Amino acid sequence: MKFLSDKITNNSHGQDSSYFLGWQEYEKNPYDEIKNPKGIIQMGLAENQLSFDLLESWMALNHEAAAFKNPEGESVFRQLALFQDYHGHPEFKNAMAQFMSEIRGNKVDFDADNLVLTAGSTSANETLIFCLANPGDAFLLPTPYYPGFDRDLKWRTGAEIVPIQCFSSNGFRITESALEDAYKEAQNRNLKVKGVLVTNPSNPLGTTLTREELKLLITFVDEKGIHLISDEIYSGTVFESPAYVSAMEVLSELKDKTDDVWERVHIVYSLSKDLGLPGFRVGALYSNDKMVVSAATKMSSFGLISSQTQYLLAAMLSDKKFTKKYLSENQKRLKERHEMLVAGLREAGIECLESNAGLFCWVDMRHLLSSNTFEAEMELWKKIVYQVGLNISPGSSCHCTEPGWFRLCFANMSEETLALALKRISSFAGSEQPAATGTASPPQNSNKSSKRKGFTKWVFRLSFNNDRHRER
Repeated sequence: MKFLSDKITNNSHGQDSSYFLGWQEYEKNPYDEIKNPKGIIQMGLAENQLSFDLLESWMALNHEAAAFKNPEGESVFRQLALFQDYHGHPEFKNAMAQFMSEIRGNKVDFDADNLVLTAGSTSANETLIFCLANPGDAFLLPTPYYPGFDRDLKWRTGAEIVPIQCFSSNGFRITESALEDAYKEAQNRNLKVKGVLVTNPSNPLGTTLTREELKLLITFVDEKGIHLISDEIYSGTVFESPAYVSAMEVLSELKDKTDDVWERVHIVYSLSKDLGLPGFRVGALYSNDKMVVSAATKMSSFGLISSQTQYLLAAMLSDKKFTKKYLSENQKRLKERHEMLVAGLREAGIECLESNAGLFCWVDMRHLLSSNTFEAEMELWKKIVYQVGLNISPGSSCHCTEPGWFRLCFANMSEETLALALKRISSFAGSEQPAATGTASPPQNSNKSSKRKGFTKWVFRLSFNNDRHRER
């Protein structure tokens, strides 16, 4: 150990979270309909497997692109195999920028020159932190937030995360007082706040930020002289009203392009969720700050997208007839699967936060806790993993302010597997005796009352030796 760096020998990677422990337990005993029907069903993976048939159909009809041939049928393999410009293929960058606009109803125009390609959104987020902050600087994040941010934003950059505490009483919405409280907390800790980072749509809530929340955020960062990073990797998964609103759309409504806040609002995007291509490692960051774009482009040399991937996806994203059909059909399928999960849980006496996007539901199991504590949440989570055979993500791993909330993913499995998962959890919920102490108002956007009171922040972690990278 003495010959290794402090960076890799300390416990700052963030994978000591129960979020990742669930992955480890799943991998020991994965469910398989034939080989292991009693195994653990993976509901902790936000992966979109519902529309692979559409992608495969396009590939079959456009075999030239998949075979690395141009429209004339001539091989471009040699050109793709040689060194490429770190800025990325112009055809792909243009196609990516146009696709991002299409998802946002063409209400936002993205300039391909301001787009930096990265190997997934994990790399895009980290690159932005490197560009905007020094070690020890802080970013404010609304809770609950994606557990991987504890790794992605902090481990190599040395940045800190200060939570913006949000509560179920208003559907976990961001408020001005919560923003100010988080900013003051950072100051009390002698941390220099460099920005706010939000996921829109939210991971793990599955909700979209309102126009009012986005106005609040832009006004806040403008007044404080800090940055806003809007992680919009789920923007194409919105399957229900209200329609999606990007931070860039609201920025254009509030501020003139000559205002310097235009250079302090940045977008992160990828094709992992909307197209279901996490293995392709295609991400991007967008900024109107030329210095950020220049620096991020240089840093992207450590995580490039392969030329072959860019060539294939440039052809796919340029096919507007296909992208329109794909987005519409995929959103329809997400809605149907979401409704199946919500209805099945309701039959089991379990409610979800009302949501309109994403690949998951934010599930309220506070009434199943033995006590109103995060220790009780972990006890319940262990039962669900080991006894019920479902890997789900506990709210404490997402830094939720209240015990008893869990994230359940629904788009990474077949309809039959989801039906089995619902059968398992229904049987379990029926056998559990809810705690009889404490009452609380239901979350504002929940469909039914819950019986647990809010609790102060407390994060429970479990350590284990597993350093495999995980995508959200």
